This record gives sequence, structure tokens and C-alpha cells, in this order.
Amino acid sequence: MKGDAAPEGEGAGPEVLALAKVVARLRSEVANLEGVAATTAVVERARGVLMAQAGVSADTAHAMLLGRAAEGGRTLLEECWIVLGRIRSHPPPGTAPSDPPAVPAAPTADAGAEPAASAFGSGHRLVGGAGEAALRPPLARLADGLAVAHGGDDVAELLRTVLGAEAGVDAVMIYTLTSAGSLELTGRAGIDDVLAERWRRIPPLAGVAAHEAVAGHRALWLENPAQDARHYLLVADATDRWRSRAWIPVPADGSPDTAIGFLRTRPGPFAADIRALLRRAAQLCAGPLRVPERPRDAAAEPADVDVASAQRVLDALAGPAILLTPLRSEAGEVEDYRIDAAAPESVDVAGRRGKELVGRRVLETYPTVVGTALWDGYLETLTTGTTYEGEPFTYEEVVAGVPQQSVYSVRASRLGDRLVVSWIRHDTSEREARRLADMQRLGNLGWAGWNLTTDTITWSDQVYAIFDRDPRHGPMALEELPRRVLPDDLPKLGTAVRRLLSRGESVDQPFRITTADGVRHLRIVAEAQTDADGTPVEVHGFFQDLSAQRGAELALRESERAVLVQRGMLQAERALAASLQDALLPIPDQSLELAGLCIDVAYVPADRGVNVGGDWYSAIELPDGSALFVVGDVAGHGLAAVGTMAQLRFTTKGMTVTGSPLPDVLRRLNTLLLHTASDPSTTATATMVMGRYQPWDRRLTWVRAGHLPPLLVRGDRAGLLDQPPGNLLGASFDSSYGQAVIELMPGDRLLFYTDGLVEEPGEDIGVGLDRLAASTLRLLREGRGETLARTLAALCPGNRDDICVLDIHVPDDP
Repeated sequence: MKGDAAPEGEGAGPEVLALAKVVARLRSEVANLEGVAATTAVVERARGVLMAQAGVSADTAHAMLLGRAAEGGRTLLEECWIVLGRIRSHPPPGTAPSDPPAVPAAPTADAGAEPAASAFGSGHRLVGGAGEAALRPPLARLADGLAVAHGGDDVAELLRTVLGAEAGVDAVMIYTLTSAGSLELTGRAGIDDVLAERWRRIPPLAGVAAHEAVAGHRALWLENPAQDARHYLLVADATDRWRSRAWIPVPADGSPDTAIGFLRTRPGPFAADIRALLRRAAQLCAGPLRVPERPRDAAAEPADVDVASAQRVLDALAGPAILLTPLRSEAGEVEDYRIDAAAPESVDVAGRRGKELVGRRVLETYPTVVGTALWDGYLETLTTGTTYEGEPFTYEEVVAGVPQQSVYSVRASRLGDRLVVSWIRHDTSEREARRLADMQRLGNLGWAGWNLTTDTITWSDQVYAIFDRDPRHGPMALEELPRRVLPDDLPKLGTAVRRLLSRGESVDQPFRITTADGVRHLRIVAEAQTDADGTPVEVHGFFQDLSAQRGAELALRESERAVLVQRGMLQAERALAASLQDALLPIPDQSLELAGLCIDVAYVPADRGVNVGGDWYSAIELPDGSALFVVGDVAGHGLAAVGTMAQLRFTTKGMTVTGSPLPDVLRRLNTLLLHTASDPSTTATATMVMGRYQPWDRRLTWVRAGHLPPLLVRGDRAGLLDQPPGNLLGASFDSSYGQAVIELMPGDRLLFYTDGLVEEPGEDIGVGLDRLAASTLRLLREGRGETLARTLAALCPGNRDDICVLDIHVPDDP
């Protein structure tokens, strides 16, 4: 692997040769550099032919192809076509040499569509077939001629000669895109000098077919002159004899810059096999047309080796490589090196890539290399010209505070007064494989690949887990897949696979399979790699198990459906409860007068929730002329609370009308709640405050059952009444209830209310009661006593609970 360094003192020419040798050595160290995917099928078939003819291994056959190509001055692709062409040049036994090769008829456009399951047959995956055999003789002759062709005119004449009889080609024009964007005629055949001079240079105008073929990376087939003339600027002579034209871009490593025009006097469209032949011919011309034309009897002047030319070479290089320029002190000693050029695939330990490395100094970027064997090796190579090949070493760099280590083997060669440095990162494949495995495991997906040329399938470990398949059985053949797919999903999956394998279209298709654990929801995402004719030669993609996601989606959908049903039921219940509440608790629009008292009532439901609360009131005149005032609060919400509220309200009125003492009424209500509960654990509870007012002596007798005490306002003072004993209704059979008596004075106000008027979350109830007393006095001083209950309720915005207020006002004496 060692090569000779450029000797000192020689001119620029040897430096160019030394750089070319470095590039050649680096290229030989890179695995799988057989060319682009479009030539894979041709190389594989040619290698197989040599293996069968010579009885050698695949590696030996490949080496034979490379050796023959080198001896004949041809490219590997040209040599492959020559080998394949010689198969047809020797007729099989029993066939006369003059017999023409049989060409199978092309499939008709109206052929019936395949059934879905047939998309998984092997016929879709094998590349090539008898139809390609008819293309090999002309392509083989073309490859032989291109090996000795010199310049664009030679290539054009060869194309016209070889393809004239096969494809009806009468003239050939080759255009190359210049740096200014214009087209220059670089080769012609069958075109006279006048026409060639007229169309030698074409400015960058719209509607130029050759320019559109190069810019769009696609072939243009101009088969209707009258119609094509409306869209394109057609190359034509005085007789306008070209009835059909084809402009095909010549493949290149980057964007194509050359297009070949095939002109025919024959009218009509190009047949499918002719189109394939012309595409392959343009592909074969890629190598000869990339070589700059030189005088045949003069050697080319070697260009000066500079950074720009080195960068162009590195740009075409596969693998990491950089060009180092030594930075010397005034005494001539090397103090540092600067990276002046870098190959695109050059990546350092910090992830800097390609052009990001250019301009960096070695010691500033990688300070720990000073004093190491690598640093000494650079200096020795620069001084003596011997190639440095170091042992693998570990380099560590701290990136964003995190140490990162990698193992490298470095190779350095001298180029003039510079160094060309290449390296191999040993831990990259292991690290990437580990990351890929983690990604597949976390994403529950696995990659798969199909080589359609060799009909081989490759699976990652995760795909075996997804399909619940033993890795010892190997990947599942495509023909086996329909047996695992659910019948309902097979048509759509078959259509997607057929598009992928026949037309090369990318697919993203969900489907379901059966496993020992049940049905799994999978997804396939795949794309095809095609040759120059658009025929898929390789497929790669991934399978993903979406079963967990699908299960979560179904559970979420069921949950959403249940929530909607529940919400509808709650809304219907609220509407019914609200209707019952409105019927049971009519709220007067203005103050009432009972037993000589003015009564103001306010009821405000809670702002939040869909349920109706159990707050209630009652204000009625009794048969003896006294008045009964009640405010209660049933625990809970909804229809149950409304039902309990109605039960308590009507029972209270019934017992007080018959003259029952107020403590007895509370005891019987407590017993009622305890006995009517269907389940002891679901017994309804309620609080309540009740008073009976006698107008003849202005005495108020009142009782309570776990309720907040009434607020008495007398003059400019407000205070809570002393509470008689009384437990929550429905809490215990042993509950007892007492009563208290107060004599009301003219001008007094007595407030009965529920806890929603005074309670705030996280606040002591005493704070809310003090706030109620202060607000009441303030409103009375402001003269807002007529609507005191409604005004107090309105002062509680965003109330979280129902509010019920009963304002009992003793009028002043006349």
C-alpha cells in the first residue's frame, strides 16, 4: 500500500502525478467502489459470465474485468458490455450464425392488471431478461469504439455509425454546458459545417431542448415537429429534414452538463427498446466525454499544483482526506499545519465535516497531537518524502463539556511542500451499529433490503422480532408475506409493492399480520434504487410495529366516545334537574311581604360543572298568621340532590303547618333521611336553618341542623346569633336539636344564607363571615337595602358553589 513520494526539485508535472497516485491509492483502500447503482446489474451479469466461462470465483472474475479494461484503456462498464456482447456473437448449437436474435415482443399497454397477490411473485424482482439481449451487440460495438475514440466528434461519429441501422439515427449533436450557462457544440456527426456553425453556441434561452435535458436531468423525446416547434427552439437546416429528435443527458457524478441529441429523418415515436438503447449509449459515453480533448500528437501541459486543483481532486474522492500546508517560523521550522483542502467525507472526532475543516490549524483544533508519534511522522514525511503509516491510536477531544474518544489510523504522503493526510476511524462502524440498534429498539422498527439483481433479502435483528420469526430461518421471502398478511389488507399492500418493484415509486403503507401473539399493526416505508432506464435494482426501507400506538389510539377513541356519552347524559340530567329546581324554587322578581316583614330572596347557581346543586329556601305564611323561613343545603349535586331537596322542603312545610315544634321537625327530617337511604353508605345529608316569626310579639324562634348561624343587623352593628345545638341531618340517629328565641326590633335585618356566600378555598370560614358582615353594613349605608340579598349574591363572581340568601327586614314603625 506504500507509494513513492514526489521527489524534491521537480516541477509541477510530477506533483500532479504524485497527487494522482495518492488519489489512486486512497481509492483502492475504499470498499465497494464498483460505481453507481445504475451499472450494478451490468457488472453482476458480466462477472457471472466470466465465472461460468472460466470456472473462477467471483473475486477473480471481477479482477479479470478490471485487468481487461485497464489493458484496453476502457472503463469497467465498457468492458462489461463487451463481455456481454460476445455472448450473442457466438450462436448456440444448432443455430446458424446469420440467424438474427429473437427479440420478445414488448408488453401491450392494454394488458390486464395483475391480481394483488401476484405483486409478491419473483418475476417483479429479477432485473434483465431476454429483452436486454437484443441491446448487447450494438452496445458492445459502441464500447469497443469508445475505447479508442478521441474527442466529441469521434464519439458523435461512432454513435451515428453504430446506431444508424439499429435505431435509425441519421445525425448526432453533443452539447456541453459552459460556466456562463450557454451551450457549446462539442461534437457532431451527420451535420454539415453551415448548420454546425449556425448552432455552435446557444445562449441560455428558454425552450432549448438540450438545455432542458441537462437542467431537468431527463430525456426529451421530440416526436411531433409541428407540436414540438411551439414549445422548443428546434435545431433545423434549410430542408428541415429531422422528423424526430431525442435529447438525453449524459450521466455524471454530480449534475449532468452534457446532452446528446439523436436526430432522425424517420417520423414517428421512438419505440421502447430504441429508447432504452439510446439511454444506454449515452451512459457509455459518460467516460470518454469527461476526458478533455487534447492534440493527438502532443503531450498535455501539466497544470500547476495548487489548493484549488487539490480540492477538486479531493471532491471526487470517496473517504476522508485533507491537504495540510506547513506553517513555518522565520527560521524555517514547522510550527503548525493549516488544513487548506478537505474531501467531503472527512469527519473529525467533533463531527466537523468537509469544508468545515478548511482553514483550521492543527494545533488550535487538535492541541493534544503535539509531541506525539503522529506529529513526528508528519515532520518526517515532509522532510524525507517517505510515506507515514501510523499505528492505531486513541484521540480524545472535549466537545460541549463531554469527552469524546475515537481510534484512528493515519496515513500521510508528501505532495510538493504539503502533506496529503488520510485516515480510518476504526470505531465508527461499531458506534453507528450500536446507535442504529438502539434506534430500532426504541422506535420498534427494523431495516430491510432487497437486492433485485441477486434476489437476496437482508433483515436487521429487529425485523425478526417484529414478524415474530426465528432468525435461524432467515428473512422471509416475498412470496411468504401474503400468508401472514390479513386478507383485507392484501390488495392495498400488493398494489404498493407492485408500484415499488415495477415503477420504482416510494411507498408508505400500513398493514396487519398474524403472529402467535395475535394481530400486529405494521407499517412499511421503502424506496427503490434504479438504473439509468428507471428499472429498480435494489430496494431498501424499514418495517415498524405500530401495535402499541394503534392500541393506544383505539383506547383513546373509546375513551373519547365514553366521555361524549357521559357528557351528554350529564347535560340531560342537568337540564332535567334545572327544570325541577325551577318548578320547586320559583324565585320572585321583587321583594315579598309576609307577616308584616319585607323579604328579599336571591338564588345563584354555581358557575362551574354540569350538575345542579341542592341549595333551597322556603318563605310561607302559616295558618295562625305567623311566617316560616327556611334555608337548606343538600350535600351533592344532580338529580339526587334535587330529589332530597324537594323531600325536605315539602316535609318541612307539611309538619310546620300542622303546628309541630321546630326541634321536632328537625328530628323527624333526620330520621326520614336515615330511613329512606337504600344503602347506608350513600345516606343523603343536609344542613338547614329554620325560623318561625310571630308578628304579634315580634319574636323569632329558630333552630339549626349543622348550618351557619343567621346574621343580625341592628343599627350600625352586625353580628351572628348565638347557635342552639343541632347536628347535620342524616348523620346519626342520636342527633338532638335545640331552639333559640330572639325579639326583633323595627329596622332589624336578619340574613339566612348558604355557605356558598361566604366560603373561599383555603380560607378560614371566620374570614368569610366577617367579610359578609362588613359588606352588609356598607351596602346599607349606601342605601341599597331594598335588594340586599341579590346584591350580596352578585358580589361573589366566579362562585364555585350555589348561593341562596334570604333577607328578612322588619320595617320601621310608622
